[in-house]
Amino acid sequence: MPTPIYYHFKQRFNVPARKSFEWCTTYTPGDPALMGAKDVSRRIEHITDQTVILTDTFNIGADNQIEKQKLVQIYPDILFWTSTHISGSAKHSQFIYQISAEADNISNLYFRGLFLDYGDKKISESDTAKLVEKTCKEDARTWELLAKAMEQDIC
Repeated sequence: MPTPIYYHFKQRFNVPARKSFEWCTTYTPGDPALMGAKDVSRRIEHITDQTVILTDTFNIGADNQIEKQKLVQIYPDILFWTSTHISGSAKHSQFIYQISAEADNISNLYFRGLFLDYGDKKISESDTAKLVEKTCKEDARTWELLAKAMEQDIC
């Protein structure tokens, strides 16, 4: 049975809420590079205007690849979207994103994640707490990088 890792954080954007939402939910093949990922290719399949499947392929050595698929459901009227892993090592993990306005040109991302760790053994509460902290820090750092890229693109 996987170990559930629940975590959350807030990221500020110096961009209006609607523009930050549109930037976050407009997917391109180059997105993994913005998040610091190397040797990754992305395929984007639009099921509907608001439903997308992202397939990321990670090249991890000679003739060795890992593929991860995510189902993204977008709710533009409430500046909200979900991303659910449907394959890969984080299968069934789900991430929830909500953008809200703080001021005319400032918005915030409220992120809530459920990462399912499929490690071989059950881990202790203290090790789970360490994993929660590590995972939260890594994802928050990624969103700091994305905030800078967004501000450069929009401003």
